[in-house]
Formats: sequence, structure tokens, C-alpha cells
Amino acid sequence: MKLNIVIFLAILIGLMGYAQDLPTDYLPSDFHKDRREKVRALMPENSVTVLFANAERNRANDVDYIYHQDPDFYYLTGYKEPNSVLVLYSDDQIDENGNTYNEQIFVQKRDARSEQWNGKRLGVEGVKDKLGFKMAFNAEEFVSAPIDFKSFDTLLFYNFENDYRDGSENADLYDLIKAFKKKAYYPENYDERKQQLYTTIKATEVENSANVAQTLGRYLNRYEDLQKDPLLSGYMNAKDDNLRKEFKDKISLELQTSNLNSFMLGEIMSSLRETKTKDELRLLKKAIEISAVGQIEMMKAMHPNMSESEIQGVHEYVYKKYGAEYEGYPSIVGGGNNGCILHYIENTKTTVGNDLVLMDLGAEYHGYTADVTRTIPANGTFTPEQKAIYNIVYEAQEAGIEASRVGAPFQAPGRAASEVVAAGLIKLGIISEISQARTYFPHGTSHYLGLDVHDKGTFGPFKPNTIITVEPGIYIPEGSDCDKKWWGIAVRIEDDILITDEGPVNLSAMAPRTIASIEAMMLKSSPLDAFKLPKLD
Repeated sequence: MKLNIVIFLAILIGLMGYAQDLPTDYLPSDFHKDRREKVRALMPENSVTVLFANAERNRANDVDYIYHQDPDFYYLTGYKEPNSVLVLYSDDQIDENGNTYNEQIFVQKRDARSEQWNGKRLGVEGVKDKLGFKMAFNAEEFVSAPIDFKSFDTLLFYNFENDYRDGSENADLYDLIKAFKKKAYYPENYDERKQQLYTTIKATEVENSANVAQTLGRYLNRYEDLQKDPLLSGYMNAKDDNLRKEFKDKISLELQTSNLNSFMLGEIMSSLRETKTKDELRLLKKAIEISAVGQIEMMKAMHPNMSESEIQGVHEYVYKKYGAEYEGYPSIVGGGNNGCILHYIENTKTTVGNDLVLMDLGAEYHGYTADVTRTIPANGTFTPEQKAIYNIVYEAQEAGIEASRVGAPFQAPGRAASEVVAAGLIKLGIISEISQARTYFPHGTSHYLGLDVHDKGTFGPFKPNTIITVEPGIYIPEGSDCDKKWWGIAVRIEDDILITDEGPVNLSAMAPRTIASIEAMMLKSSPLDAFKLPKLD
């Protein structure tokens, strides 16, 4: 017995010595606490929010993917481990000892054997000390916690994707969700789409039902099973307002049978995450600058004999050199015609030759991700055809960035860029009508950027301290209905734009994006020029 205690203490002491030399620029615990307060302020009266950590996902056999926390969970807690749950209350609660509280977090308990294999856990005391929670418990206590979810008017949560497994832990995510469903009286046939439509109908005056009917019609056309719901189809097909009101009343009564709401939390988080705090901007700028340096170093290192995979590796080495933990998304490196595949991630072409190389990559730094794209000629010089397409995309991006101003609609950069692309393609004779431009520019121009590469937001008019991408592109695959000289040319230019009251700020501007500045950068020597590896059979 004494020997076991000695071994246990030795393991703990050893673990305490691990990873002490850590970065000092993580988000402070006060940031996460403030975000929780902001969520509470937006919750309905007498409501409770339950948010689960991300699932651990299997790669193959007994190997899992590197764990990545759910961005909302990290945003509200700073906790990076799996098998945990956060509970937020709109109003103060009182425990059995008369203490008041408005939040609880349930986390993985300390376990010497598990930590020896997989790394140190914060545990209850670590969460209290490092993350500032007062009411922290081991995850297994959630399973037995006497939380009466039915006593709240509204229970906010995200519906489940069924991508979690029942592991060996006594209180893993599978057990936590199972316990939640039991406590919340979660029905087997719960339908998030139906519940959201019911709620929208209830909240809309019958006199203003035209917009609701339009939304409802789209859902019914898309989902055949919803057409079988008598309340939705009845409301949709009602011939007058009196009959429509009857169905609305029935829907209101149906909603009273459950307090489950799986879409309001998403709306709350989207409104908060759309604009960034000073702490978030600091980390985002770092991620973006790291990514821009990756583009610069690759411009200097590029030569026709490089493979797509090698190009990817140079970028990602720069990320690691600066302390970025991950890539924000799978790296896209497309040489020649491969660049015409919008989300090309195979990166298996062995030599890029004299083609253009489209490089869409972003570092993730302390949870926040960049998204920067440059397209450069592998041999260092643009051909006349490549220049012509590149200049159209560049001018389109300039127009999109200029349109990215406070108060402008979210679609403004896309509209501005699309006009330039269409006019340019017509001038070159690649298309004859504006409507044909979508063939060669088939995607949107902007998305929010933050904890997700496609971050959450309201898609309303632009607000200060919002970061978006502006990324027009032209892609002309082999076999396209145009002169063969354009085939295989793919160009995308993407920058990360901070929207301010003074105008848009290009945070990734240090990475050259004009033809002249790219060709000049590619003439510079690279530290990798002298990096030689032995030849392998």
C-alpha cells in the first residue's frame, strides 16, 4: 500500500514538472468570465444553458485525432480538455448550504495513470486556480447532480450530432450527454428544425405571416418529413388569417410541452463572436502575421521542382517556428489545374513546373485562425495570360476591401468584387454575358474570421472590430468553354480585413499581392536554399 502511494506521488510530481515553460499570451481568465456574463445577459428569464466539450474523434484503430476543443466551449471557459460540461444560469441559484451561484463546470478528474500516458489534466483545483471558476466539479458529479432542468422556462443547448463514442472513462462525453438527456426529458424524436419553425411562428403576428410562410415554404420543399407535420402544413396552407391563427395557437400549446431550445444558443454565440475584443484582436493579428510570413518565405523558396506537399510543409514549418499550435484548416496548395478545385487538400502533385501555385493556408494561434491566400508563378515570372487573370482578381479584391465598411451590408464586398470579375472576363472574351461569370467565380467573397476559419456571425451590416476575409478568385479548368490559352489558370487572392470606424485595415498586407511585389520577393534568397536532404530510393 505504501509503495502504491509512493509511486502515485512520484508520478504526480513528475507530471508537475512537465510543460512548465508555456506561452504567456493566452486569453486571460477574465476574458472567458466576461464572455459568460455576456451570454447570461442575453439569455431569457429563468433559463439555463448547457454546453458540452467537443467529442474525441477516432483517426484509425486505437489512434485518435489530436483533440481540439469546441470553439464556443473554449470561448466561454478557456478549458481545452474533453469530457466536460458547462452550465450557465440566467438567475442566481442557491445550493444546499445557502450559497448562491450562477454557473458550474464539470471537468475530467485528475488521474495519475491517465496523465502518465496522455498528459496532465487541470482537474477541479486547476480549473478553479487557472480559469477562475468557483463552482467546479469532477465530470462524474454531473451524472448524479440533482439539477432540475424542467424547472426552467427555457433550456438552451446545441443538438447532438451523434459523433461521440462510449469510451472507457466513467464520465466521458457519452455518459454526460446520456445523463443530460435523462435530466432534460429529451425525447427520442426531438426535431430541431420543427422546434425552430414552431418558435418562429409563435413569435410572429399573423398579420406579418408572409415572411414566415416564405421561410416555411423553403423548409417544406427541402425536407419531405416536415411536410407530414399537420401543424406546419396546416399553417402553410391556411386560406385566411383566422385559420392561420388557429394553427398558431395549436403550435403555441405544443411548444409549452417542452422547454428545450437548441437554436437560441447559436444566435447568442453568433452575436457575441462576430465582433472581437482587444484580447481576441491581439491573437488574431498574431495568427495572421504568422501566416503572412509563411507566404513570404514560400515566395523566396519556390522553384519549379518543388512538390505541392513540400510547399505545404514550408508554410506549416513557419507556423510551428512561431508557436502556432495547428493549421486553422486543411492546407490548400494547388499547382496549375489543381488550383481550380476550390478545396483541394490532397497536395500530391510531385512538381509544380511553370504553373501558377495557389496557396490557401492559415495558422491557428491559441485558438484563433488566419486565412491568407496568395497565387504565385512557380518559376518566378507571370506569363501574359496569367497576368491578365491575376490583375482582374487583384482589382476585384481592391473593390471588395474598399466596400468593407461599418454599416455596409455583409454582401457588399462580394457584389463589388463580382462586378469587377464579370467586366474583366467579358473584356478578355472569356465570357459574353455577366451571368456567365459564376462559371469561373463560383464562391462567395467573404466570411467571418476568428475561433473558426468560417467564424460565427449574424451576417448583418458590418460592425467595428469585425474581421472578415475578402477573397475573389477566377478558376478556368482544362476543357473550359473558352480559348485554350486560359486553361489551367487559377487565381485567388485572400486577405484578412479588420473593419473599423476609420475604414478597412488589411491585417495580412505584409504578404506581397501585386504582380511586381511578388516577382521581386521571389528573386530573394531563401534560408531553405541550402537545406539539402539525402536522396532515398
